Amino acid sequence: MKDQLNTFFKDNNFDVDVPKLGHLDRFEKRLHPQEKKRTFSYKWISVAASVILLVGIWMGSNLTDNTLILADVSPEMKETETFFVSTIQQELKQIEKYRNTTTEKIIEDALNQLEKLEDTYNELVIALNESFNDRRVVFAMINNYQRRIEILQDLLAQIDTLKKLKTNYNDEIYI
Repeated sequence: MKDQLNTFFKDNNFDVDVPKLGHLDRFEKRLHPQEKKRTFSYKWISVAASVILLVGIWMGSNLTDNTLILADVSPEMKETETFFVSTIQQELKQIEKYRNTTTEKIIEDALNQLEKLEDTYNELVIALNESFNDRRVVFAMINNYQRRIEILQDLLAQIDTLKKLKTNYNDEIYI
């Protein structure tokens, strides 16, 4: 058996001193592996963007508000509503100029009345949607706007009265 082993080693070239050709290159590759470049596929992003866009369009079309408001009844009603809304906004701006500790209570009371009228108006909008172009509902909506303006004008008159009383009271002190 000893002879067989000796002949086996003589017949086969076991070069243990020098590595095979390219060994150093293979060893370097294993020590410092190259990072794989990732290719970015825009195909998937474009598909995802398309899906998101379609879902957005679908949701937007389903969630549109189909409620009917006073301006939708006729062009005259649109003008009327625009007039009332702009007048109310102007009155509110003017009232805010006079807000102070003396007028705070009456201004808050008037604003609470306006909130109640706004709630009533929202109910009228629902009623208008249930019965399209019902004249009674349209007149009630216009009346609601008129009542709001009356409340604001009364408030301005009260503020003016308070200013006059305060001025007269201050004049009497200096006399």
